[in-house]
Amino acid sequence: PCTRGKKKNHRHHNIITSDPYVTVCLAGATVARTRVISNSQNPIWNERFKLALAHPTSQIEFHVKDNDLFGADLIGVATVPAVKVLSGETISGWFPIIGSYGKPPKPDCAVHLEMRFIKCEEMPSYRYGMAANPTEFGIRNCYFPVRHGGSVTLYQDAHIQESMVPEIELENGTVFKHESCWEDICHAILEAHHLVYIAGWSIFSQVKLVREPTRPLPNGGNLSLGDLLKYKSEEGVRVLLLVWDDKTSHSKFFINTAGVMQTHDEETRKFFKHSSVSCVVGTLFTHHQKCVIVDSQASGNNRKITAFVGGLDLCDGRYDTPEHRLFRDLDTVFQNDYHNPTFSAGTKGPRQPWHDLHCKVEGPAAYDILTNFEQRWRKATKWSEFGLKFKRVSRWHDDSLIKLERISWILSPSAKIANDDPSLWVSKEEDPENWHTQVFRSIDSGSVKGFPKNVFEAESQNLVCAKNLVIDKSIQTAYVQAIRAAQHFIYIENQYFIGSSYGWPSYKDSGAQNLIPMELALKIASKIRAKERFAVYIVIPMWPEGDPTSASVQEILCWQAQTIQMMYGVVAQELKSMGIENSHPQDYLNFYCLGNREEVPKSSGPSSFQCNHCETVSASQKFQRFMVYVHAKGMIVDDEYVILGSANINERSLAGSRDTEIAVGAYQPYYTWGERKRHPHGQIYGYRMSLWAEHMEKADDLFKEPESLDCVTAVNNIAEENWKSYTSEAFTQLQGHLLKYPIEVDSNGKVSHLPGQETFP
Repeated sequence: PCTRGKKKNHRHHNIITSDPYVTVCLAGATVARTRVISNSQNPIWNERFKLALAHPTSQIEFHVKDNDLFGADLIGVATVPAVKVLSGETISGWFPIIGSYGKPPKPDCAVHLEMRFIKCEEMPSYRYGMAANPTEFGIRNCYFPVRHGGSVTLYQDAHIQESMVPEIELENGTVFKHESCWEDICHAILEAHHLVYIAGWSIFSQVKLVREPTRPLPNGGNLSLGDLLKYKSEEGVRVLLLVWDDKTSHSKFFINTAGVMQTHDEETRKFFKHSSVSCVVGTLFTHHQKCVIVDSQASGNNRKITAFVGGLDLCDGRYDTPEHRLFRDLDTVFQNDYHNPTFSAGTKGPRQPWHDLHCKVEGPAAYDILTNFEQRWRKATKWSEFGLKFKRVSRWHDDSLIKLERISWILSPSAKIANDDPSLWVSKEEDPENWHTQVFRSIDSGSVKGFPKNVFEAESQNLVCAKNLVIDKSIQTAYVQAIRAAQHFIYIENQYFIGSSYGWPSYKDSGAQNLIPMELALKIASKIRAKERFAVYIVIPMWPEGDPTSASVQEILCWQAQTIQMMYGVVAQELKSMGIENSHPQDYLNFYCLGNREEVPKSSGPSSFQCNHCETVSASQKFQRFMVYVHAKGMIVDDEYVILGSANINERSLAGSRDTEIAVGAYQPYYTWGERKRHPHGQIYGYRMSLWAEHMEKADDLFKEPESLDCVTAVNNIAEENWKSYTSEAFTQLQGHLLKYPIEVDSNGKVSHLPGQETFP
């Protein structure tokens, strides 16, 4: 849907205010906000917005406000009935502004609006799917457009060996090749000639990237990350680190404080302080992007840019494999890398297994990821350089970023070479293994340098203006468009799942306004109306990281429960409206978590997990079980389109003006439903099947058609049996790691606790 807002000057329509701006609200959710016009009684905004709407409401409200140093004062509200908007005709005219007492703040006070509503069913991608739209490639209205001639490598967990998951057969008799993420990153850093740029929420200098190598390591491969980066910088490679500054951590007066989030930012800064590695920290909201950017071998003697993005930070607690070990190899593979925030110090328990998704991007889109890093670096170093004006020290950040256009053998966009020029491609468009790739972000002008300050320039670059910020919220845009384009099924793995609070049973004003949960529910409802099969599978952690009894974790679980209840309510209502009997909401929508059971090795000798000094033994240790922490942030649509990145499904990650995030959307044009005229079996299909094989310990033929009720039933049966085995007091081996999320859903969509397990774990 598209809403256009335009405000014009008129001598009979004066607003008595000094700093006015307008917010657009539906069902209590703010969906747009104009810039502030200072010292004006007759403001002219002329701002246009393209808004995705999925809100149960009877009217659209335009709140005219007066900006103030300590907030904002409401001047009045103009309303437009939803039934008028739904006609699809262009609406243009003056709408009266009504004040808080039911009267205009001044006689004849009004705002001029122009808008048109377009049903998503009328959009080509809704009919063809995201990857097979014949009129337009990729996600529309984004800062970075889709790039061609690319290559994408999809990773599950930090490390994998071929023997750990069953073989997945693709088209033409080929098989899905499992690549090892951290091992590839280590090799990429070692093989860099000119630059290594890393951005992370947490970067730990002592972490070791390769522990169970699948191929020979070059010199330096056995070093810790910090020593590896120093080693490369001493070779003359430009090494730059962008780390989030956790303000609760510090190292002052001989006192070291780890910080609430334990991101190691102080340790990292201290480790590189007197080296040729440049390490810069960013503050404000969480800098949550995870990127590694290097130069790599291209054709001939040329070099190109390669980028790694996803959910994995290069820090402790992240190294894991599809086995998700609890107690084994703690003295070898996981030596000095025990991580489990659930337990307090002095409590004996298993390590916390870590499941994540990541990817490698080559081709023109890798340069967009580089652009993101450069924009962030220039902003983060701006204040450092400003401070140097008052100190007699060298301007150490001035020339940190390498100017690629000055190095002729590094392929890069320039004034003469377009961003999507074929010279930057790593595959030909006619190659079946070719990828189309697009970069998305959640970020604002407070975290990047280079966004336009003019509202109309920002609009032309598909950026959103809100009061005094310019915002890129293309990750949410990508999720919404991909969900709307889905034809058969959606598979999601995410660390959080909170949103669409305007539709919750209660706490509607909690501010979690992102559209993702409501879009998923409405997509299912639309398929029920069309009498077509559709399935949504969502994998989330059993509980957020930390003590499950803590107030912060309980609050997140509460908001998550509201989100889940809202979704099942929408699905159940549609089944009821269509009079579909013998059907259940869980025939279409299901939530899962991951867990593992593993016997404590009966080995002799001291062991790091035995924790001889521990005073208490956790129930997890006693029953030899623990959740597998889902830190992934990815979505697969119809086995033809994938989104992977750093963004959680919550307001912090999707608002654009809070946490900084980056993601990649990608597809193979040859392996789409539109091109193959059947279920495509390309790399994305192989990736999803490989993830399911990890979670369910097999690649069943039923899994090849995820939208079918038979597949939903089979997956749910495995998850149910695993849950029974997981919660049993007697040790019972699981079939993989997939567990049913511990809720009960009735045919009316009402969500409740599992009987007898209300407070588990």
